[in-house]
Amino acid sequence: MVIYVNAATERDGNGSREMPFKHIHSAAQIARAGDEVIVAPGIYREYVDPKFAGREDARIIYRSEKPLGAVITGAEEVKSWEKYQDNVWVCRVKNGVFGSYNPYTTFIGGDWYFAPVVRHTGAVYLNGRQLYEAETLEECIKGEVYAPSWEPEYSVYKWYTEQDGDETVIYANFQGKNPNEENVEINVRRNCFMPSKTGVGYITFSGFCVNKAATTWAPPAAYQDGMIGPHWSKGWIIEDCEISNSKCCGISLGKYYDPDNDHYFTNKHVKSPTQMERDAVCRGQYHGWLKEKVGSHIVRRCHIHHCEQAGIVGRMGCVFSIIEDNHIHNINNMQQLGGAEIAGIKFHAAIDVIFRRNHIHHSTMGIWCDWQAQGTRITGNLLHDNYTPDNTPLAEGCMMCQDIFIEVGHGPTLIDNNIMLSKAAVRIATQGVACVHNLILGAFTAVGGGTDMLVKGVNQPRYTPYHIPHRTEVAGFMSILHGDNRIYNNIFIQNWPAKDAEAKEDMGFTMADNQVAGTAVFDEYPSYEEWISWFEMEKPADMKKLEEYHFAHLPVWVNGNAYFNGAKACKKEAAKLVDEKNSVYVELMEEDGKYSLKTNVYEFLEDFSCGIINSDILGYAFEPEERYENPDGSAIIFDSDYLGEHRGISCMPGPFACAGAAGKQL
Repeated sequence: MVIYVNAATERDGNGSREMPFKHIHSAAQIARAGDEVIVAPGIYREYVDPKFAGREDARIIYRSEKPLGAVITGAEEVKSWEKYQDNVWVCRVKNGVFGSYNPYTTFIGGDWYFAPVVRHTGAVYLNGRQLYEAETLEECIKGEVYAPSWEPEYSVYKWYTEQDGDETVIYANFQGKNPNEENVEINVRRNCFMPSKTGVGYITFSGFCVNKAATTWAPPAAYQDGMIGPHWSKGWIIEDCEISNSKCCGISLGKYYDPDNDHYFTNKHVKSPTQMERDAVCRGQYHGWLKEKVGSHIVRRCHIHHCEQAGIVGRMGCVFSIIEDNHIHNINNMQQLGGAEIAGIKFHAAIDVIFRRNHIHHSTMGIWCDWQAQGTRITGNLLHDNYTPDNTPLAEGCMMCQDIFIEVGHGPTLIDNNIMLSKAAVRIATQGVACVHNLILGAFTAVGGGTDMLVKGVNQPRYTPYHIPHRTEVAGFMSILHGDNRIYNNIFIQNWPAKDAEAKEDMGFTMADNQVAGTAVFDEYPSYEEWISWFEMEKPADMKKLEEYHFAHLPVWVNGNAYFNGAKACKKEAAKLVDEKNSVYVELMEEDGKYSLKTNVYEFLEDFSCGIINSDILGYAFEPEERYENPDGSAIIFDSDYLGEHRGISCMPGPFACAGAAGKQL
């Protein structure tokens, strides 16, 4: 059955072509497996709560009739502003409009939220741009620059809220504009398109514009909401959408609500948030966290921007998913929120998740895979400008910046054929990572650190789960030994002046802030031959004698890389190119929204070539004993480059099969 929706129809109908529904939610209450909901262009100010699930062989499809023509928004227009003082106007909104959830009395906070100032989930928008929340009415009136903003010139637009009986009072500094003559909106609803119950699977959501919802902070041991999300189900496709201006997260592929472990640390204090993450993993299996029931989503070709926690967030519910061809940018640029869950994409337990061909830029972080990045592949992505602008301080509670962060996992995590142009390339507070055929202008950072907490001089190691290969069932828990990394056929270029590494604290964990590009940070790690010799395999096992080696660093494999502009090679690397003579540059060129690279690096690769890498060469990640392979268990041969071009029997390092490919559209 085809169900029609048209906000412009004169009166609400029955969903037929002749008498369409006025609201998408009405269609969502009757659409069943195999049905398609066609939504005409228009603005739909509503929360859509899909009632029924589709099936793998009979999806429920929600489609915007005109691409991006149907707009689902969590905001309402306000045209009742009155002049208050100077550039500040005031409006009063009866609280009945908010129902049981008032964004102007609901604060952002919870586990892993570090910002010292508590913000509301509500927001004010001027012509589609979110204003900065002020702590006091005086601050709102002054309208001064908020220094940590990535766009300080816009940070003078402020708003402030307070309650007066049954009314929400909002003050806003519009810097001389008359809000009654402009497009001014406020957040009213928490979500836009998300089932209220779990298990509503196999839905396709295609071609919508979704914006301005009062989403809540989404840490890993709490319910994770977004403007759009499948809410702990299986098989969603979210495609060809524009998603913007979520107060916290745009899309959530994340965790269900568990009343016994929801912001447990924040509410009860007595157990650490790290422990509650472990509990969440184990409780999740009791609540149906199985490959047959949860995950396997696709998010593709979406334009996601101006969200203040994450473009896409997920904890466990994101397993076995594909995140591809998305453009994600301007995430957390206001820096009014701060904590350990902020990135263009932030996933916990990205088991067998593939991130491919995404373009992520101008965000605090690009891709952050936290805990259980097992069978994860990050391939063919363009990442750049994921660092704070010059002379812009990090707000208190905000995180250090990088293109990719892999944290406290056991692998295998595969990072291949990416273009990483930011100051820090990979924060590698983890083990079991393979980097193959990347172009890297930044540094490996947090090597050997960032995993344990030092509490009153006592080391408190973080131990995290690993899983049965290609499944969610937990196989064991272990602390991070570091190492077990493979680094093959990359190009490293020192693009920024490097300082000596210094220990910095982030999230309470000490991390070495290395700024030297290349693989020299792994000099002190053993080769495989050194490591295996410790265990005296020809002799009977001696538990006491071998004890120290069971907790020592794991080996690192490094070969076939090229180094320029002072990037440093690992002293144990046999086949490498180190160019200490020539000056190399890489520039990202943009014209009409299309990107290419301008570089001279291929002039200096000379005849240096390296071998084709495959799954057998990469081998098995140590702790889960899982091979670097495809989710279906088949082998990977790295004979295709960033553009899909074929590599021959030998190849050059970096993401391109031939020198001329770098100048093509990325």
